Formats: sequence, C-alpha cells, structure tokens
Amino acid sequence: METIVLDIGETLVRDDRHWSSWANWLGVPPHTLSALVGAAVAQGREATDALRVLRPDMDVEEAYRARAAAGRGEHLDESDLYQDVRPALGELRAAGVRVVVAGNGSVRAGELLRGLDLPADLVVTSDEWGARKPDPEFFARVAEVAGAAPEATLYVGDHPAEDLFPAAAAGMRTAHLRRGPYGHWWAEHPDVVETADFRIDALTELVGLTGPAGSAPPPPSGGASDAADTAPGGESKVVRRGGLRSVR
Repeated sequence: METIVLDIGETLVRDDRHWSSWANWLGVPPHTLSALVGAAVAQGREATDALRVLRPDMDVEEAYRARAAAGRGEHLDESDLYQDVRPALGELRAAGVRVVVAGNGSVRAGELLRGLDLPADLVVTSDEWGARKPDPEFFARVAEVAGAAPEATLYVGDHPAEDLFPAAAAGMRTAHLRRGPYGHWWAEHPDVVETADFRIDALTELVGLTGPAGSAPPPPSGGASDAADTAPGGESKVVRRGGLRSVR
C-alpha cells in the first residue's frame, strides 16, 4: 500500500464534544441528543436528523453560523483525538506510506486539524474541496492527492455509506473501522463484511496492512469481493445498500 487516506469524524476525532455543544445550544441534556443520534444511526439515517427531531424547522447550516457568531462555534484540540491517532500515523509515515486526512468537515475544521500538526502529508476537508462524501467528486479528489493508483490506496473510515462503499466504487482498497456509533452498529452488516478489504478495531492495525512498499495485500479470507463487481444488468452494488443513507 502506497497511500492511506483517513476519514475525520469518529476515525481520528471523537464526536462527543460536537454533540455536547449542540445539546448545550439547544438547551437539552447531552444524553437526550446522544440517544436521538443513536436512533438515527440504527435506522441508517443522517445523524443531523436528531437535531430536527428536537427542532423540526431547524436549518442546520444556519444554526451552525449562529453558533459561530455567538462565539460557540467549532473547537478542536488534542483531547478530541483518539489515542491511537498519533502513534498510528507516525508509524505509517516512518514506514514510507503517504498519509492523507480527508473527510467531511468545514473550512474551520480543516484549519483546526492542521493546527494540531498531525503526522500527515495532507489534511483537507470536504468544504475546502467543495465536494462532500459520498459524492464521487470527493473521491476523485482523493485519487488526485493520493499520489498512487487506486489499488495502492487504502481509504479508512467508520461509516459504510460515506466511507466504505463510495471508496470501493472508486476502485480504492477499503478498511472499515469499528469505531463510533456507525462503525459499531453496522460492523457486521453483510454489505460491510462483503465490501471491506479489511475490518479493524484500531488505527494501529493499519501498520500491519501496508506490506512492502507499493504492494496491495489481498483481502482477508471471507472479506470483500472486487470493488468493481456489479449486479446483473450492470447495476453497481454500491447503490443497492439497504438501510444505509449518507450521513454527517
């Protein structure tokens, strides 16, 4: 594997601060909002649907701007990173692997992430690119910055519909991370088991997947079939994923 590209939310960054800040803004207990997020996850819906349960007429983007204007916008520091992030990324770079962080997020989130000086060759968010997962344009941009062929590029993320399926459709290798609500709840879904080249519980496991420089390890026994597989009639399997909508 020549390049490893990592998602942001619930892959590198814990989302508990994110949801707690929304709960505080809406004036509800954090547990209430967390439970509603969990319900959305279990239904394969957008996590932000939890906000609309509490405020049915909410424009999330407008509310985001109002929070920022009130001095309660996004914040990110070292405590928001999962503990395995720096060790894993550092080991990958030491092994000669190109490390890219690319996921859904605001321009501000990109600035905050780069301010943490992660051991990565590139850190970029969807808003900075003007394309949001699972849009194929996002993964076209990933392919551009990877500096490697798709089959030598591994995309790592927790969310099947936003990370795993579209990355596989773009011809990349994939690693599904059992982390966060989506990562845990959907980990054993047949489509996840079939599609993921690798299924991991920690980012430090990525170091063992890199193999010799430029190589692409075969999928584990019982793992994914070729990402280019199609259903009868040429329909992509990615568009037939039951119960999993685009989220975040």
